[in-house]
Amino acid sequence: MINSKIQGLLKTIGPGILFAGAAIGGSHLIQSTRAGANYGFDLLIIVILVNLFKYPFFEFGHRYAHATGKNLIDGYRQIGLWAVSLFFVMLAVLNIVNVAAVCFVTASLLEYTISLLFSVVVDHDILTPVLLVAVTAVSIIGKYKALDLIVKIMIVVLSISTLAAFILAASNGMQAIEGYQHKEILTGAGVMFIIALMGWMPSPIELSVWTSIWSNEKNALTGYKPKWHETMTDFHIGYVGTTVMAVLFLGLGAFVMYGQNIEFAQSGVKFSEQLISIYGKTLGQWSAPLIAIVALVTMLSTSFTCMDAYPKSVDLSLKNIFKSFKSFGNKSYYIIQLITIVSAYFIIELFIEDMKGMLDVATVISFLAAPVFAALNFAVVCRKDFPREYRPKKWLMALSWLGIIFLSGFSILYLLTRYGVLEY
Repeated sequence: MINSKIQGLLKTIGPGILFAGAAIGGSHLIQSTRAGANYGFDLLIIVILVNLFKYPFFEFGHRYAHATGKNLIDGYRQIGLWAVSLFFVMLAVLNIVNVAAVCFVTASLLEYTISLLFSVVVDHDILTPVLLVAVTAVSIIGKYKALDLIVKIMIVVLSISTLAAFILAASNGMQAIEGYQHKEILTGAGVMFIIALMGWMPSPIELSVWTSIWSNEKNALTGYKPKWHETMTDFHIGYVGTTVMAVLFLGLGAFVMYGQNIEFAQSGVKFSEQLISIYGKTLGQWSAPLIAIVALVTMLSTSFTCMDAYPKSVDLSLKNIFKSFKSFGNKSYYIIQLITIVSAYFIIELFIEDMKGMLDVATVISFLAAPVFAALNFAVVCRKDFPREYRPKKWLMALSWLGIIFLSGFSILYLLTRYGVLEY
């Protein structure tokens, strides 16, 4: 009996881990670390709240796939052509911008890590296209099975190494330099940073679509239809894991960088060198390779999942909008992959000396889009034709409304601050 339960769970676990691999990226490594470095633990409550209020909309991806055997894009089409068209228009922009931002950070970290570990300098113009092609090849050639295996290994390495780094950093405590002035949160710059922090925390909400796609692919691969509690266990392993990792990265920034008057470099490679060298000086130079591996694995797992799921989401959206696209089969997916790679490369070249700026743009766009994606997911699971036994319970419905209000409220606050209506 116990063995059958374990076997069922092992056949189910996968989409939740892929979610963690996709979510634990720029939001954690860079934005959470910057939050700790600039504000200590003041923004910890923001990290917890945004994970809480986004929870329902990610859960609905797993819920919809389990209840219907379809993905959320199919659910948007059931709402109406306007819903899936709106999703597609927003996704088409986010697809290229987010992939470019993720791969830019990954390439920068890879370049620095290679030079640190092997004393070999690899030109960025060579490394970036090679990385883009490599992560794409995994999704095209290896498909879900390869992606699942690679990301699971990376998440194990990432979890162990991040926890080890956090324990080492915490043992030293927070050590601000004499005369350091604590930064205030309620300023224009503070509000702007909070929005950027929440944009990818724990990830953009459209990632819920990815988990619904991966859930179907996992079931097709194993031939196993998970039980409801197994599906939820898979989801919670991934979601709770990403929240814990966000707290660890914020803690790393607070323990290692807070109160040091550090101004982060704009360039990707210089930022990577700066980030790792700061840890090395604080924890000991022996720790630099450990931090480099943590950072690189963090971003590689995100790159693999992004390059797999964003083009798939665009492709499935087009096939739901235009019936003629279905006749293309996988060809349309490959074409979208190619467009994504080329477009991402040009965006990276455009922001080559301003990684922080590019990341802030990507995260802010994602946050402003979050209330729309949240409302679409909520509408899908509240439809009359959605199986009654899988409809959200009252507490989850209430949390969903609070989440939409929370995301909408901060979006309005950002716009009012950005355009000078509110001044601090």
